[in-house]
Amino acid sequence: MKFVRTLTQIFAMLAVLTVPALAQTTIVSPTNGQGVSSPFTLNMWADSCSSLPVTGVGYSLDDSTQTSAWNDWYINGPVTAPSGWHTLHVKVWNNQGGICVTDVSINVGGSSGGGGGMAVVPSNAAAIGGIQTMGDWEAIHDEGTPGSSSGSMSMTGSPSLTGSARLFANQFNYYGGERYAAQISNDVWAQNFLYDTWVYIASDSNGFSNLEFDLNQTMPNGETVIMGFQCDTWNNTWDYTVNGGSPDQPWDTWLHSYASCNVHNWAPNQWHHVQIYFSHDQNGWVTYHSVWLDGAEQDLNVNVFSGFSLGWGPAITTQFQIDGNSSGTTWGNVYLDQMTVYRW
Repeated sequence: MKFVRTLTQIFAMLAVLTVPALAQTTIVSPTNGQGVSSPFTLNMWADSCSSLPVTGVGYSLDDSTQTSAWNDWYINGPVTAPSGWHTLHVKVWNNQGGICVTDVSINVGGSSGGGGGMAVVPSNAAAIGGIQTMGDWEAIHDEGTPGSSSGSMSMTGSPSLTGSARLFANQFNYYGGERYAAQISNDVWAQNFLYDTWVYIASDSNGFSNLEFDLNQTMPNGETVIMGFQCDTWNNTWDYTVNGGSPDQPWDTWLHSYASCNVHNWAPNQWHHVQIYFSHDQNGWVTYHSVWLDGAEQDLNVNVFSGFSLGWGPAITTQFQIDGNSSGTTWGNVYLDQMTVYRW
């Protein structure tokens, strides 16, 4: 965001983790466009197909007439494929014989713009996938920005990578910013994170300036570590959050990195892959390691203090914010899909 916000408003939104009935197919891995080795792990589950109960799941590759299928609601196992680019068709059947298919593009034996950040994730990392489908998302105007804003959310199958993308529809007045948040876990022990999501800007980004991707966690000492990160179009940089004070007397602000970012350079009406790697110690010192945009890595390697005494209970929350860029009234629609947080 362009303006420094107050702590009271930043951290007001906490909720309970739930998964709504609206969610259909969630694919944790592989991600669209990812480079994988063979065999790779297909990790997916389905809550429904065309709003009906799931009776089977399966997959096929490219134009093959052979489908591997099971009478179950999830798959978490190996898939063998030859080298090169392939389309993985992930299939779900409902109790009326209907079928729902989600396509994922993969590069077997190669690398691509899709999965660059996955190289930092160890095999024992825990993954929270399909975050965009969770039912506890809330929206609020960020009073750390001037003016006003309003936002609404809805689930959609198009545009979508998984069949269940979340639309964030916004109106901004006088540089107002709209913030969305959801609680995704109560783990206080993990210290390393990869924030991984796909972003789709509908039509154009003329109405907004910044896109913000945050992850906040209660630590064992009871303090909250804030890992805030944004594409700052005002300064053409990736920015990160720092507490320039102390946990009890905080002064939260943004610092500009040397990594470049401008939302207006992100092509509209197509999916963009954002991956952010950060970690922290037990005292709230955060290291912002790297950021990937469509597989292109920019190293950060900055270490700053970002611990706050907020009185939270055990929680990991994610926040997504969009800021207007005009003294007048503007609009902007952004979709998120395949939203996953890896922690270890």
